[in-house]
Amino acid sequence: MRQRQRQRLRNEQQLSSLTLPLTLKPAATKRTGLMFPESENRENLSNPSFIKSLSIGQNWKSKSMRIFPEEFVRSAGEAFVHRVVLSVLWNNSWQCWLQQEKNGLFMVEEDWDEFVDDNLLDTDDTLLFTHQDTMYFQVRIFKKDGNEITSVPLEGEPETQPFHQETTPAYASANGGTSSRARKGYAHVENPKRYLLNPRNPYFEKTLTKPNIVLYVNTWVIEEYDLEFSPPNTHMYFLLPDGEKLDGYTKDYGGSHSFLGWAAVCERCNLRTGDTVVCELELSGRVVSAVRVHLLDE
Repeated sequence: MRQRQRQRLRNEQQLSSLTLPLTLKPAATKRTGLMFPESENRENLSNPSFIKSLSIGQNWKSKSMRIFPEEFVRSAGEAFVHRVVLSVLWNNSWQCWLQQEKNGLFMVEEDWDEFVDDNLLDTDDTLLFTHQDTMYFQVRIFKKDGNEITSVPLEGEPETQPFHQETTPAYASANGGTSSRARKGYAHVENPKRYLLNPRNPYFEKTLTKPNIVLYVNTWVIEEYDLEFSPPNTHMYFLLPDGEKLDGYTKDYGGSHSFLGWAAVCERCNLRTGDTVVCELELSGRVVSAVRVHLLDE
């Protein structure tokens, strides 16, 4: 037990070295002074943040880990009431519904447990939550040695695959089988360019690993095609296979370019966990103006 406490102390000391003075304690609330890279938006320096780590007798699925700090909720006002979205550095995100109880505001158990399981949280991990935009939070995960996790955990798989990367592990759909329109899991789509309306357009493969309201654009695609994006909250379209247009909006979470409105696309196309689609990016110059969604052949 003492060894575990010493490990936690070292973890918190190393994490504190990444910030300006910041008191580390479970569910602490503070305005952080994180040392962001020069390329990141320095407005994030003033964003309210809080830290979660386990105390003796707790585990990550304890009810006490699902609560938002009272001081944080009070200062945030009505910025979030019904739900929040937790995003991590490797571009996955989780929607967590909220429930108000007599002793505080909690994330729904099922949603929070999914976040815990997907990120393989360990007893000595420390989580740093930063409130970025209305209901959106960036979550940074630090291991017991103080190192930050910056890519998908070892036993997990990234939600969005680079357009040229080939991976093969199987992944079943939500109903226990696999969609007839999708390959299993992250299997590389054979000749994805055949789905494109314009073979010169940038594209990437998207495999659904969980319900999601945001479509992140893979960094490999951005770099390969030198893509640019409109300012946050700019209107854009999702173009569906039947010709229908759905509204979307640009977002930028900590430098991760994405589009809101993806949940409506998944619902309209009846996409489920395990389904894979090809996302073709329509451009105006180098600026992404629309996402054309291609369902895989039967």
